[in-house]
Amino acid sequence: MSFIDFFKEPPAIEVIKDEEQIKKTYAHFRWRIFYSSFIAYVVFHICRKNIAVALPSLGDALHLSNTELGLLGSSLYVTYGIGKFVNGILADKSNVRTFLPTALIMSALCNLFFVISAIFVTPGHVTFFGLPSASVLLWLLCFFWGANGWFQSMGFPPVAKSLSYWFSNSERGTKWALWSTSHQIGVFSAVIISGFAIEHFGWKAAFYMPAIVCIITGIWLFDRLRDKPQSLGLPDVEKFRNEPEVKCEEPEKDNRTYFQIFKEHIIFNPVIWLLAIAYIFVYIIRFGTEDWLVKYLVEVKHNHLTLASTKLSSLALVGAFGAILAGFISDKVYKGNRTPINIIFLICLILSLLAFAANPASNDVMDYIYAAMIGMFTSGPQMLIGGLCAVESSSKKVASASIGFTGVFGYVGAALSSSGTGYVVDKFGWNGAIIFWALSAVICIAICTILLLRERKAS
Repeated sequence: MSFIDFFKEPPAIEVIKDEEQIKKTYAHFRWRIFYSSFIAYVVFHICRKNIAVALPSLGDALHLSNTELGLLGSSLYVTYGIGKFVNGILADKSNVRTFLPTALIMSALCNLFFVISAIFVTPGHVTFFGLPSASVLLWLLCFFWGANGWFQSMGFPPVAKSLSYWFSNSERGTKWALWSTSHQIGVFSAVIISGFAIEHFGWKAAFYMPAIVCIITGIWLFDRLRDKPQSLGLPDVEKFRNEPEVKCEEPEKDNRTYFQIFKEHIIFNPVIWLLAIAYIFVYIIRFGTEDWLVKYLVEVKHNHLTLASTKLSSLALVGAFGAILAGFISDKVYKGNRTPINIIFLICLILSLLAFAANPASNDVMDYIYAAMIGMFTSGPQMLIGGLCAVESSSKKVASASIGFTGVFGYVGAALSSSGTGYVVDKFGWNGAIIFWALSAVICIAICTILLLRERKAS
């Protein structure tokens, strides 16, 4: 089997004639695809968000400034953003079963090489071509963390493809919201595992322990995952669930090329562009809080690392509830209109950020509550704007690419958040970081308001 054949999307086979067998097969694989995709994305996070907990120890051990730590974080976000778009296009035509597990295993290897770099290049000595070893080490770390970002970007597109093909329009909002909690559970798991590893074995363990988990999970996923229903002889999910004809892809457009569909539903789609720009500011807030909150608590509120990590875990854990709540309210209260709940959540997010910053260092209980509120009110717009809204505003045939397109913009925001937050903290202190995140929410509200006015005009 060639390298290309290993990743090539399997062809559709003859549809099963037995209706009872179709029901049993769909019931079995829909559940299996869902929990496998959920677990996969949780585990992806422990090889990505581990650096958030490691930042204080990593900075102290390698004598890196906040700006340099921000550069390190940005190296992942730049490659992730570019890779999410490229891999989104590739995932639409690739086999989910091989594409996703390979990405997870390669991400694990990048984490291992990240640690090995710090073992073999010691700061304080002159090395290659007279360059200070500290500079050489920083660029090596950026290289391997950037490579990690590329393989991490291969995780979400095949999941988006799976959810689009295995679940119909009428149920996708709920399923997507439930699956999206894997983001928050993943961050929570990364914080707990990394915090434990650093406390008992040092900062390097925060990278090699998650890598081992990722490799094992990648092998398991190859057994669990499958590609589209058609590759198993199943009919389209809308036909299986007897969806109204209006919700199915227009049959007269079936003969269009992939590029024609891509051009119509993404490149020349103004709604996708507005969602993508809004996503920049969602990710500035998301990664600003996820990546820097531990360091903020250690330096500003003088929390020890374990306490600070635990507070961050509350942000992640309650954030999972926020994603479900946003999906449920937008389905049941706003009848599938996602924009109003985005605006409401973003306003509440601003208030939560300001309350967290104003809370006295001695009041740990309220820190937990405000951190949880930040997580909850960030996860709703994160799940909707660049995820479900992007898919619903395009075509199922370019589901991965639409996610990849908004993802590029999201990770522009993530890179701005990482390097921008580090720079702002060095220049203006931690209050500058809070203002940076709050202003990002204000800009995102303005864009969502434009979308809302556009929707009302169209109706």
